[in-house]
Amino acid sequence: MNAVLSPLDIARAAWGDALPDWVQLLAEECIRTSQNRVAKRLNRSASLVSAVLRAKYSGDMGAVEDVVRGVYMAQTVQCPVLGEISTADCRDWMAKSRSFSNENSERVRMFRACRACPRTEKG
Repeated sequence: MNAVLSPLDIARAAWGDALPDWVQLLAEECIRTSQNRVAKRLNRSASLVSAVLRAKYSGDMGAVEDVVRGVYMAQTVQCPVLGEISTADCRDWMAKSRSFSNENSERVRMFRACRACPRTEKG
């Protein structure tokens, strides 16, 4: 019979000695609650969380790191419009700024600010 590996065991096996602190925290949160709850809190999918733990995520790992650090490690950045915000909120505004929407004045201000921000990936 196969033993069931914990998310932390999976992450350690996949990342080895290079296991980043934020991935370790992600795995520990999955143990503490569940992978689905962690994904929901990050506003991401459970399959993304699984791929990160297994070091197989082919997307922007830096973006995932920012979200994890913002949600679970209270990491913040200084936004020229909103002031101090979590890196997770910053990433969400970056995503919204990819397309223009004039649904409210804050969204318009953030569209302009995010497009000029050095943290926003260009291209």
